[in-house]
Amino acid sequence: MKLAFSTLGVPGLPVPDVLALATAHGYHGVELRAHPEEPVHTGLGAAQRADVAARFKAAGVDVLGVAGYARVAAPGEDGPVLEEVRRLLQLAHDLGAPFIRVFPGGDPALPAAESDAIAARRLGTAAEDAAALGVRVLLETHDSHRTGAAAIRVLGPVGHAHVGALWDVMHTWLGGEQPSQTYAALAPHLGYVQVKDIASVDDSTPLPLGSGVLPLTECVDVLCRHGWDGWLCWEYEKRWYESAAPLPELLGRGREHLMRLLAEAA
Repeated sequence: MKLAFSTLGVPGLPVPDVLALATAHGYHGVELRAHPEEPVHTGLGAAQRADVAARFKAAGVDVLGVAGYARVAAPGEDGPVLEEVRRLLQLAHDLGAPFIRVFPGGDPALPAAESDAIAARRLGTAAEDAAALGVRVLLETHDSHRTGAAAIRVLGPVGHAHVGALWDVMHTWLGGEQPSQTYAALAPHLGYVQVKDIASVDDSTPLPLGSGVLPLTECVDVLCRHGWDGWLCWEYEKRWYESAAPLPELLGRGREHLMRLLAEAA
């Protein structure tokens, strides 16, 4: 498996500095948080996009994905959501990234079946744009659809190779799923896996990998047992937790922990 980290852990850090961290600590790729407060977002012009892509290529680091904030199950008109997804797809294509991330964002006041239908309809439409650009749209296990069982209610009806799943191990665990259950649900659709660690159900402050309660060992075991050979991406949510330790000083130990889990599973 290949290892990446998300720029959510180093908010606002310029691209050259992000690449320096990746190369110094042996990460194969970076997930880019696409937000106007970050150096890379959908408002970048063609020359800026080409520069970012060239910097990654020169460093020998992959742009794993573009982590957007489109909410495909949210109530309202389809048009604005689809336009946001299209902008993310074009950005990913221009950067050479194989994936974009979208959230479910369903309204808890609506019946689950209605939110499922909204998300499936939009993702089915976006799939054609994704296929044309050679990028996959990944629905993250998050908020209204935090488990594999919930995500598959959307992904199953879509049934398109360019729409898949992003497994966030924290949310599936908080939703009561075991890694084996999540993998069974998402395996046919799995794009990549976001790993992280937290202190408890009630405290999601990010911790160094292996020092919290999330079932990372079980997750890696399941993936290895089934021969899955994709990406593990460390999403360290420093952006939302100012008191969390800085990610750069943890990256080396984090990579060592993941490599140890992979070796033990093998």
